[in-house]
Amino acid sequence: MTQSQRDTIIHLVAGGVAGTTGAIVTCPLEVVKTRQQSSRNSFIVVRDLSNVPGESPLPKTTCRTVPNQRRRLWTSTRYSRPQVVALSGYTSTPPPIQTLSIVQCIRHIVQNEGPMALFKGLGPNLVGVAPSRAVYFCTYSQAKVFWNSFLPPDSPIVHVCSASCAGFMASTLTNPIWFVKTRLQLDLTRNSDVTAMQVVRKIYATSGILGFYKGITASYMGISETIVHFVIYEAIKAKLMAHRSQASDEKSSKDFLEFMMAGACSKTIASCIAYPHEVARTRLREEGSKYTAFWQTLGLVYKEEGVRGIYRGLSTQLVRQIPNTAIMMSTYEAVVYILTTRFNTEFYAKEEQSVLYLLSVFKQLKLSFAYAAILLLDEIDEIKQLFCQLVLYLYPLIKCDG
Repeated sequence: MTQSQRDTIIHLVAGGVAGTTGAIVTCPLEVVKTRQQSSRNSFIVVRDLSNVPGESPLPKTTCRTVPNQRRRLWTSTRYSRPQVVALSGYTSTPPPIQTLSIVQCIRHIVQNEGPMALFKGLGPNLVGVAPSRAVYFCTYSQAKVFWNSFLPPDSPIVHVCSASCAGFMASTLTNPIWFVKTRLQLDLTRNSDVTAMQVVRKIYATSGILGFYKGITASYMGISETIVHFVIYEAIKAKLMAHRSQASDEKSSKDFLEFMMAGACSKTIASCIAYPHEVARTRLREEGSKYTAFWQTLGLVYKEEGVRGIYRGLSTQLVRQIPNTAIMMSTYEAVVYILTTRFNTEFYAKEEQSVLYLLSVFKQLKLSFAYAAILLLDEIDEIKQLFCQLVLYLYPLIKCDG
């Protein structure tokens, strides 16, 4: 096995491990973000009802405005008559509204749908994040080698081209998985037993194979986010490497902390610049949606909801992306470092011994990944149960703080 092939496998494994770790930790925030981006956002409440007597407390009732000043009420219990009268008083302008905070959104989901709802779409997320990140990092690494041979090595244009290739490949191959995940996360029914396979069958029955690629244009537009992210990340990392007191191949915990900070800063800037494509993509994936194309979606959202509409859920996105990206990038760098130092050329001085050693190692890796995949599929429900137990333990504390 050549050094290039070995490096490809190392980046493939590192990308998969990094993406999976970040996705599991930030799953509840992903659900909240998707709900906020949707046109069926249930996290908007009418301010004036707080002073109107009612049969149910305000946090359990929600309202959103729709075009032409008509209003559709979505309630977990029901409005009292005085509250309905208060709402009917707004004839020429929409009623004053406020958006729930992230903690209030999580509390709202737990109250109305149960703690399991915080992990809707976890199955497709776990299935998709490993191959998505693995394909992304592997393509990015190989593309950087390719572009370095034609362009000034490690220049910003190299990182731009490499990130574009990686984003295009990852989006194309994994869009159906994220489509199913979004549909599951937008399901508002309590204790829903809708499975990923049921969603897949429904999408295929109504739209065919092309239905799974709805919103792919928005994903391609999102490549700009990954371009900005990696350009800034590589620039920060280069500055950190240049300011080291002494050059060394040995990496310490301080180095990995620096990688985490570099990943968090770069992703924050990139998310703020390219965020509208996230809202457009979520709305394009809604069931029975009036949104048909990327630019049509952005124009319609801006017309109906203004600038706030195309940036809805940005705060949750930042809260989710900062730890997710920091964990992902530091895990990626750590796994690459560990595997690179483990599989360096000193272990393979003799070709025959290296081939036999590699065969045995990859046989063990294949068995390990197969066993891990079986365990993961069998234990997804138990993982959800453990997370839900944690939520149930923390929920009274959150409620007291609120």
